[in-house]
Amino acid sequence: MRRLAPLLLTVLAGCAGTPRREVAPATPPPNIPAVADAVPQPEARSPHGNPPFYDVNGQRYVILASADGFVERGVASWYGPDFHGKNTASGERYDMYAMTAAHRTLPIPCYARITNLSNGRSVIVRINDRGPFASNRIVDLSYSAATKLDIVRPGTAFVELRTVGTLTEVATAAAEPPPAPAPQPPAVSAPGPLEPAAPLALYIQVGAFADPANAQRVLARLQSAQITNAFVLPTGDAAHPLQRVRVGPVATVDQFDQLVAQLGTLGFAEARLATD
Repeated sequence: MRRLAPLLLTVLAGCAGTPRREVAPATPPPNIPAVADAVPQPEARSPHGNPPFYDVNGQRYVILASADGFVERGVASWYGPDFHGKNTASGERYDMYAMTAAHRTLPIPCYARITNLSNGRSVIVRINDRGPFASNRIVDLSYSAATKLDIVRPGTAFVELRTVGTLTEVATAAAEPPPAPAPQPPAVSAPGPLEPAAPLALYIQVGAFADPANAQRVLARLQSAQITNAFVLPTGDAAHPLQRVRVGPVATVDQFDQLVAQLGTLGFAEARLATD
């Protein structure tokens, strides 16, 4: 973690900004893929790590009032040995072998189901830390969580984060299939635990417009910038049509990062990952 002001360190004691790929220290669990998921339970909001807002590297992050119904898709990274045993933003010790994660704005602690969109594997983690602060990353996973999702070796992966709060919600989330691919190939069946699945088609959504003319203007601007795989996806119904401007599909995190950076230079700072 980069050096931060002392006041900020009390809020973000254990956050990570980049994936860690060092060899794990001694005494890991004998079978990390068999480590049990976190079990959601009612918990009071932590007295540490939940300020109204905080600033890192010139960016302000506002803590959400509630974790209920939160869904986010993007790139996950993981953090390990460099932070093992150090304080998290909640004040707890970071255990790289526990099923935990860091998020920039969700209240802590809370629970979330993380699904690897490339292979369909999913885990439930307890979010008790702040981060990641690397560009285009939405969640930092513990070593065990990343291992179970098959993220350790590549360091990053496209994921869906969906908060869960009760055992009933967890059972419901587990029964749901992975997000459907779009716009074309048909949805694949949800795989069993740790079984590979056909990867979803992943895209970058640049914007959504009620006026088709606005969508066409954005499309023309992208094409003039040599982004040749941009297109308009009509959605909604006859009463509420919507034109989504997208780029893709994107095959790798590196390609995603490059395109998002290019879109940012064109003024599209809110571009995000989309699957439907």
